[in-house]
Amino acid sequence: MKTIGIIGGMSWESSLEYYRIINQTVKAKLGGLHSAKCLLYSVDFAEIEVLQHQNKWKELTNVLVNIAQKLKKGGADFIVIGTNTMHLMADDIENKADIKVLHIADVTGEKVVAKGIKKIGLLGTKFTMEGDFYRQVLKDRHNIEVIIPEEYEREIVHNVIYQELCKGLIYQQSKERFIKIIENLSSQGAEGVILGCTEIPLLIKQEDVRIPVFDTTTIHAVSAVEFALA
Repeated sequence: MKTIGIIGGMSWESSLEYYRIINQTVKAKLGGLHSAKCLLYSVDFAEIEVLQHQNKWKELTNVLVNIAQKLKKGGADFIVIGTNTMHLMADDIENKADIKVLHIADVTGEKVVAKGIKKIGLLGTKFTMEGDFYRQVLKDRHNIEVIIPEEYEREIVHNVIYQELCKGLIYQQSKERFIKIIENLSSQGAEGVILGCTEIPLLIKQEDVRIPVFDTTTIHAVSAVEFALA
């Protein structure tokens, strides 16, 4: 079993889900008292969030490269970044720290293709929805067309993530807003929706909407185990 290096704390609520899913998956695959070999480096998200909203991505890249190097020195065989947004610097982390990064958009794209879906809706932070780094992986590597919500809807999604979900706050009103946004994406031709923020699955489940939901937290965590056991 390879050792999984997890960059977490963005937020710790979703990192908790990563740890749970990874270990439950190892137990399901290997049985008995088996659990995952992993290292978790958990950041202070308040420091990260400030730099994100100041668009200081170079500084953030340096922070995550440094963390990846520490995980590698600690014995990690590959890296899992426990957040969609910070995959913006995934290539830099992989190259500068010289360690494999299991890209969340890549493993999610594989699941979307397996469902026969060609056009997908994407929810996440504004950085994820509006940037190219996530959509380009889906388009270039998996030939998936990505559509995103309207500008005012992106603002809603972004604010709910940072002001509620990252603080562990789950509100019915926000769930209803997200469902409406997903319905709007469906009416524009989305055959499914990627929950492209690791906190969104705390709010939205498959039973809440008609179209297929791709829970990136679960997909990424399970894929990490599969890679570790390959």
